[in-house]
Amino acid sequence: MVRTKDPAVRTLLIERAAQMLRAREPVTLRSLVAGTGASTMAVYTYFGGMDGLWQATRQEGFTRLAAKLEAVPLSADPVRDLAALGAAYLSNALTNPDLYRVMFDAGFELVNPAAADATLHSLQHAIGRAKEVGRFRSDVDALVLATQSWAVGHGLVSLVATGPLPRQALDYGASMLTALFIGCGDNPDTCRRSVELGWHPDPHHETTPARQPPPAST
Repeated sequence: MVRTKDPAVRTLLIERAAQMLRAREPVTLRSLVAGTGASTMAVYTYFGGMDGLWQATRQEGFTRLAAKLEAVPLSADPVRDLAALGAAYLSNALTNPDLYRVMFDAGFELVNPAAADATLHSLQHAIGRAKEVGRFRSDVDALVLATQSWAVGHGLVSLVATGPLPRQALDYGASMLTALFIGCGDNPDTCRRSVELGWHPDPHHETTPARQPPPAST
């Protein structure tokens, strides 16, 4: 009889692998399954071997990030939404620090690159909306600004997650994004208010649900 694969076991092995990698522990079949209740054969059953496990581990990081960004509710304020997406990026990294490290290890091929692309696409979409409503200049390159915004978030969370900066340093992201967006043409006072509304990167921070965008007129 063929056993039904248990998603919980698959997730357990992925998180265990990411944890070991972040701790710089030697990863072997036996060390990986030690204490998990799974057998070494589980690595072949779920991933086809260690190479498949590492691919799945990196993929899982981007898949969770894409889901986190997708869950950010849109508002009528695209600049607020950009800040909220940046905050969600940081929140995801702090919630999944082991997977976050594996995400940016180019040695592990992604099975589905679309999950990684979704990060930039979500930012580009919000930037496009900001241009449409006149918050950003029409000559702003959405891909360039999305990349710059991602770089702000990645650099900041990397410094916090690895220890050089305290968790409170996450608050610096608001002023960094504000300066970036003002440089794109947004009104300084309006920009500050928008970013403050969206910037809550601490996963334990309680926020008020954002307003949904108004229905399109017909």
